[in-house]
Amino acid sequence: MHISRWDLEAPAYEPGAWFRGTIYPQRCDVSPDGRWFAYFALKASADWELGATYIVISRLPWVTALAGWGIGSTWTRGIQFVHDRTVFDVDEPDLGDLGPVRERFGLRLSRADSFAVERRRGWSETAETPPRAEDDAWDERRGDRIVMEKARPGASGSDRLTVRGTYAAIRELHGTRTDVRYELRSNNLTRHLEDVQWADWDANGRLLVATDDGRMQIRDGTPTPFSGRQTRGLPRRIRPRLPPRHRPGETETWKTPQGDGRST
Repeated sequence: MHISRWDLEAPAYEPGAWFRGTIYPQRCDVSPDGRWFAYFALKASADWELGATYIVISRLPWVTALAGWGIGSTWTRGIQFVHDRTVFDVDEPDLGDLGPVRERFGLRLSRADSFAVERRRGWSETAETPPRAEDDAWDERRGDRIVMEKARPGASGSDRLTVRGTYAAIRELHGTRTDVRYELRSNNLTRHLEDVQWADWDANGRLLVATDDGRMQIRDGTPTPFSGRQTRGLPRRIRPRLPPRHRPGETETWKTPQGDGRST
């Protein structure tokens, strides 16, 4: 698994660490300023004080633990950053310290939700999505009947992005991973985003996608028969260079180098 950082302003792609284990995407979060990565991982071969399953906060795009908690199982939904610094629902870490995080953000235990990351990024269930059963603790029974939507920023609600699919909802099923469907809707016009495994709007209303063949693209987001395939910024498949043989020294400290840019 390859960790990277995508700077949308440049645009630029920064390859980082390779992780030989499992990171659960829907149980992860990125700090609002793009500096830190909170992730839940399982690594059977891990030989350290946190054990084989753990939550860690690292510096993007690396996985070196600045703070970490041993979990002992996969029964967790991870943690998330919040703007309110008075919110701190986590225990003191088993490894490292949280002083620098406390200066900037709060930390909250994540809810057991389908599409957990999307919900934190402004997505909501469509009107036709069936309600969650009270005894569905992990929100798994509704499967592909859940349809999430997000309005395009600055479009007054006329353009919406939707997603459905059991794999898209939790992104940790083993085997087939084709159960993902994104659609771009504008008034009465709907276009399926073919060969797209992930999509979202950026703050400026641009359509961001990751394709099945490994391309990261910035599209114009206009749902016409042809513009759905138009791209800007990073139109070709990214061929990430290998990260440095040795981790940069700053990955092991909370301090951010001068000039470190913002990312998403």
